[in-house]
Amino acid sequence: MKGRIHSMETFGTVDGPGIRFVLFMQGCALQCQFCHNPDTWDPATGRQVTVDEILNEIEPYLAYYKGSGGGITVTGGEPTLQAPFVAQLFKACKERFGLHTALDSSGFCDPSHAVELMTYTDLVLLDLKQMNNAKHERLTSQPNERILAFARWLSTIHKPVWLRHVLIPGITDSTEDLTSLGAFIGQQANIEKIELLPYHRMGVYKWQQLGRTYPLEGVPTPTDREVNRARALIDTAMKQIGINR
Repeated sequence: MKGRIHSMETFGTVDGPGIRFVLFMQGCALQCQFCHNPDTWDPATGRQVTVDEILNEIEPYLAYYKGSGGGITVTGGEPTLQAPFVAQLFKACKERFGLHTALDSSGFCDPSHAVELMTYTDLVLLDLKQMNNAKHERLTSQPNERILAFARWLSTIHKPVWLRHVLIPGITDSTEDLTSLGAFIGQQANIEKIELLPYHRMGVYKWQQLGRTYPLEGVPTPTDREVNRARALIDTAMKQIGINR
């Protein structure tokens, strides 16, 4: 079995615990306006690799991954588009190296497509971009029903999740949207950590290289005050759900 990848990083420190081997898969069904990897969207490009080829890339750095409590994170693009390949890769990483495995996903996936993959996944980094369906479709080109269903399924199977939300001024930071996000989080039983990620413009040059117009031109990075406000709204809504339970 072969997978189609975009690139890899041997010393990742922001995509799960410890030092990690980060594999970027090729292909994504979403087209997020703030995406910093638009060059991963096209599923027909990238490079085809085997599981053994990836294991050979990992092996020289095993001491760093294991010593730091790290492992492998597969991201994208959207890795669940190639769920059978990622499942075999995670299985091999566990059997051969005993590595912790993490999946960084938008959740745009039917749960039936990810059953085997979850068998070998220790942690899901789940990116919930926008709770309002109409706003989600404008922001990503797709509705969010499938994503929310996937998130609920992860809770029912007790899969540990670090939930991520990109805070974009004027787009994902309204009181209503953040309160809705907090209420949804409060209903899930498996979320171990919430990462509120300030929007950044570091991927704009890739849009330019691809000859694409960057949709969020002029949108600023949120201030610390705005981030703290957003976190307070999410936390308050989560606590309210806990009280009502």
